[in-house]
Amino acid sequence: MSTLTEVPVPDIGDFTDVPVVEVLVAVGDTVALEDPLVELESDKASFEVPSTATGTIKEIKVAIGDKVSEGTVLVVVEGDGDGGGDAPKNEPKAETPDGEPKTDATPGDEHAVSADAPAPDAAPAAAPADDFERSETHAQVLVLGSGPGGYSAAFRAADLGLDVIMVERYPSLGGVCLNVGCIPSKALLHVAKVMAEAAELTADGAVAFAEPEVDLDGLRAHKDGVVGKLTQGVGGMAARRKVRVLHGEGRFTSPHHLELTPTGDGVAPDLQTISFDHAIIAAGSKVVRIPGIPYEDPRVWDSTAALELREIPDRLLVVGGGIIGLEMATVYDAIGSKVTVVELSPDLIPGCDRDLVRPLQKRIEGRYAAIHTNVKVDHIEATDDGLVATFAAAEEGKPAPEPATFDAVLVAVGRAANGNDLGLDTTGVEVNERGQVPVDLQRRTNVPHLYAIGDLTPGPMLAHKASHEAHVAAEAIAGEAGAAFDVRGIPSVAYTDPEIAWVGLTETQAKADGTPYETAVFPWVASGRALSLGGSGSAGRTKLLVDPESRRVLGAGIVGPNAGELIAEPGFALEMGADVADLALTVHAHPTLSESVGLAAEVAEGTVTDLPPQRKRAKG
Repeated sequence: MSTLTEVPVPDIGDFTDVPVVEVLVAVGDTVALEDPLVELESDKASFEVPSTATGTIKEIKVAIGDKVSEGTVLVVVEGDGDGGGDAPKNEPKAETPDGEPKTDATPGDEHAVSADAPAPDAAPAAAPADDFERSETHAQVLVLGSGPGGYSAAFRAADLGLDVIMVERYPSLGGVCLNVGCIPSKALLHVAKVMAEAAELTADGAVAFAEPEVDLDGLRAHKDGVVGKLTQGVGGMAARRKVRVLHGEGRFTSPHHLELTPTGDGVAPDLQTISFDHAIIAAGSKVVRIPGIPYEDPRVWDSTAALELREIPDRLLVVGGGIIGLEMATVYDAIGSKVTVVELSPDLIPGCDRDLVRPLQKRIEGRYAAIHTNVKVDHIEATDDGLVATFAAAEEGKPAPEPATFDAVLVAVGRAANGNDLGLDTTGVEVNERGQVPVDLQRRTNVPHLYAIGDLTPGPMLAHKASHEAHVAAEAIAGEAGAAFDVRGIPSVAYTDPEIAWVGLTETQAKADGTPYETAVFPWVASGRALSLGGSGSAGRTKLLVDPESRRVLGAGIVGPNAGELIAEPGFALEMGADVADLALTVHAHPTLSESVGLAAEVAEGTVTDLPPQRKRAKG
């Protein structure tokens, strides 16, 4: 006997009124479970909705352009009475007789990053099911944290057929990066860049723009709108992959159990225990606090508070001249604050080559109220008139700036891993003195079924590092052959004005390590495209570091507009082991900023004709 089954839109997270962009079936078509029926397009991505029934399409309830939400009936399927129902759940990978997932993962080579713990010879040692008590809520893979590392791990594991639970302490998915870090800051930095370009064109006499008026509420709404689209998209993708998302604060209570407690937001009404076969710990980092600062005063900000745009302080002190501090200084300088930067190290952006920082420092020295390097904040006193900062020289006997009063103080002196805040002592996982969790090439901890990624592990605290590590960890758990985090370089970008980006070996590091290298620099003053951009464009440069013997690319650094985009090509060359000649022989479009990479390679090869005749390659 045939039956008629209505197939609705499944749980797609917080999305509502999502347009249908394509209907993929017609009346009379035969469909099986998971066959695509329609394609929907949200702000985040396009995705297909699968059939949850088997049979023949009897009726189509929607058309292109219709807007649908969870529960909207898409089609009616006529079946034979036993082919309907929910789509099958993800099945686990095949297992060995002792309950271990089959794996073929192999360690990488000498270029691996953060391989602090030795790579085990065997596959992940997940305990058999009867070795620990399963809770009512159980998953093959538990992911703690939903930032770029966490959601990438959860989604990759789900795509590989594993049953996944993702735990997030805050109501919104996406972690620090999407909510209070990378994304909102870039939305504001774009506005700052547009304002700066308008002012520069006006100063050049090319056009006449009126002085911009900053609508703080509007600017905040713009930033929040960008964030909202992305965080909502993460929720939709989790639902589409059938990743179970649980909100609350997670803390390990044993090697196979996590306790989930309310966070004060009402998102986890009852304490519950989750059991798991494997866990990927992606719990990130927290801001570092230094002594002598009245943090209880609302005028003292961390980067999260600075992104809230509570006000435009007339006088802003930024404590920390690293990437985060200088990015936020760029924003507040553009919208009207008089900015002072204090950095403990001798230079801004410690670790970055000085020739790359120099164009940025020259520009902001002409804009900011003051820049103090080799200086620390001794203490800050909160008064009715402002926050009075007293400074001290980093080197004994050196003079220090006079005390000064500020309307707000942003403390951006770095971040620390959360390894000591997660109950990992109950699991046997090693945590070092910095709160980091050492891992092997598969991102496996010293406890074989527990993995750690992102800011929690040694190495740079960068979202793109975390997301790549996430894929490796998920693939290792699923038994994918060759899964290993084995990279030659991880790019770093300061989205200041001008931008600074570098990947691989830096001159600073090469000199400290005694690594032989040659440099090849193409100055942007010889780039027609850079000159056409005006502003800081002509002060830019592209630099390559080359092995003197093999001629392979060892590293690269770029300063100038869109440096963060341009660093991808030398990063690819580094990863594939390219010779500098490969870059020189690659035809780049003209006039572009990207051709500066090829021209720098021509400098290395001695074939460049866009500069005066070269003498000798500079050797390090």
